[in-house]
Amino acid sequence: MKKVLFLLISVLAFSGAFSQDELTKTGWNFGALPTITFDSDLGFQYGGLINLFHYGDGSRYPKYDHSLYLEVSRYTKGSGINRLYYDSDQLIKGLQTSLDISYLSDRAYDFYGFNGYDAVVNMDWFDDETTDYRTRMFYKYDRKLFRFKVDLVGNLSGDKLKWVSGFNLLNFKLGLVDIDKLNKGKDGDDKLPSHSEEPGLYEKYQEWGIISSEEANGGFVPTVKAGLVYDSRDNKPNPMKGIWTEAVILGSPEFLGGEQSFTKLSLIHRQYFTIIPNDLSFAYRLDYQTTLGGNVPFYYQTQLITSVLKGATSEGLGGASSLRGVLRNRVVGDGVFLGNIEARWKFARFRFINNNFYLGLNGFLDFGQVTKKIDVNAGGLINDEINNELPGNYFDNDAEKMHYSYGAGLRVVMNENFIIRCDYGMAANERDGDSGLYIGLNYLF
Repeated sequence: MKKVLFLLISVLAFSGAFSQDELTKTGWNFGALPTITFDSDLGFQYGGLINLFHYGDGSRYPKYDHSLYLEVSRYTKGSGINRLYYDSDQLIKGLQTSLDISYLSDRAYDFYGFNGYDAVVNMDWFDDETTDYRTRMFYKYDRKLFRFKVDLVGNLSGDKLKWVSGFNLLNFKLGLVDIDKLNKGKDGDDKLPSHSEEPGLYEKYQEWGIISSEEANGGFVPTVKAGLVYDSRDNKPNPMKGIWTEAVILGSPEFLGGEQSFTKLSLIHRQYFTIIPNDLSFAYRLDYQTTLGGNVPFYYQTQLITSVLKGATSEGLGGASSLRGVLRNRVVGDGVFLGNIEARWKFARFRFINNNFYLGLNGFLDFGQVTKKIDVNAGGLINDEINNELPGNYFDNDAEKMHYSYGAGLRVVMNENFIIRCDYGMAANERDGDSGLYIGLNYLF
């Protein structure tokens, strides 16, 4: 799959040419970023995002009173992001209130099976330049997701120990990749084969009974959560010191309309250290998530639970928000562990167009593993029998171990809060893919 990505933003990095005295911002300010990408299967992506910040009288700067984020982008062949996000600690005095309304359509959502390395990924099957090529859509399915989410955070003791609660309504609609749609405008070898010619892994998992007929088309997942948070960060967008730790229990009871009932536990610890005041810091995140009881639909297992959602998605492991450079959703299990280590350097500060800017460089190491496996023998089939089609090409029992990736990134930050992130990560093991380039907003944690 060939991708070309253009970042349409110009940054003047010659800090000596600008005044370095920091302005105190008041009232409304905004940052905007256009989106133009190209994917040979999904088409052109076009659109943009805007993030509005209200700083009030400026007495709390760089803290904001209100943040409003809007993103609308489309691929010409059907995929898209539509997201409205609001965050404020002033809407309801004493509460941090976050609201997210999103509709995310993905014509080619990644699906590599369950339990990390236990699921064999054959790279040649979706590489159209190899002799073993099957289809670029072999490890894909069509997913449409509607999300309505509210998170509330309030103080328990002082301003560091907090309680968190929230509810989330998710509606998943799944299906086969629309091959006819993706083949429009293509000729000859560029065309994708039909599902009857080359069925993908999503279809095979249904045939083998690993994905049940009740779950195959998606479903409605309502969740409620409650937890505790300890937060001593000196600056939330990019802390130089402090701790951010949380313990959250999330449940999806059937009486709210869910098709299955389950409970999950999420434990996340983040810590930040100053190496050089104002300029260089060290940060790490450790995340453990597991199922405590019930049956979790397979399409929900990619969701990573957090106290407050900051990005368009919180999914993995593998991809932009977890294991950078590893194939998206490569590591999926009933319980997972994730770790990220970063060195963060602010190497230039300047004023431009009446705003405060700094440029940053990051070096990182990411790692993660399945800690509790999903039963892939749910249909009573024996893995060796499945593998008779092509022995050893689907399962490698007890192969799971730690997945690693590493890389570097650039940050362009306006007024401390509008953060453009560009990361390039590389997988340490070829079973996890090759590399990935990710452009988005905010520090990873």
